[in-house]
Amino acid sequence: MADFKIAPSVLAADFLHLEKDIRLVNECGDVIHLDVMDGTLVPNISFGFSVIDHIAKIATAPMDVHLMVVEPQRWFKKVASEGAAMCSFHYEAAKHNTADYIAQIQQLGMKAGVAVNPDVPISKLFPFIGKADYFLVMSVFAGFGGQKFIYESLDRVAELKAEIEKRGDDALIEIDGGINLSTVAAVREAGVDIAVAGSSVYGSDDPANAIAALRSA
Repeated sequence: MADFKIAPSVLAADFLHLEKDIRLVNECGDVIHLDVMDGTLVPNISFGFSVIDHIAKIATAPMDVHLMVVEPQRWFKKVASEGAAMCSFHYEAAKHNTADYIAQIQQLGMKAGVAVNPDVPISKLFPFIGKADYFLVMSVFAGFGGQKFIYESLDRVAELKAEIEKRGDDALIEIDGGINLSTVAAVREAGVDIAVAGSSVYGSDDPANAIAALRSA
């Protein structure tokens, strides 16, 4: 398995001191996770490219843009222009266009990911093993930070990991939602490669130590 990585979620950062929180990830984290929400696919609005423009200027850790939007294909070129290393979209927003969207992202030089909410059968991802670079399994419902971890997600990750290995593929599994010191060891054991952590990092008195603790749990 690839090295276990922690991706602090900017959604939980202090937007009055965002530069400090991005530099923290540059120095201590592995990936900068950016949730773009449109208020349509998910019941919330987060931030858009005016914020990502500024983050990109100081980001040295790879940026991972999670598009929680309808018509995600409209934004692939913009995400690439920001210098993002990874870009994921929701299967629920793509359906029969999923394979095409994966190819579009890869053609722009980024790693392509497919995300699913907890109520989407994990088997819906199986046709894209061998195409996608990674899969983002939501362990809460997309749209809000600070939700409780859905423990059935562990079985979903394990099932997906088994299918990836069965097919001899090397796609990574990312998980997002409710990741903290109580849940991170279990998701790692289930087969997760990248854990997105928001409140447990930025809500900590010592975010750098929180990242280190999650990575080594």
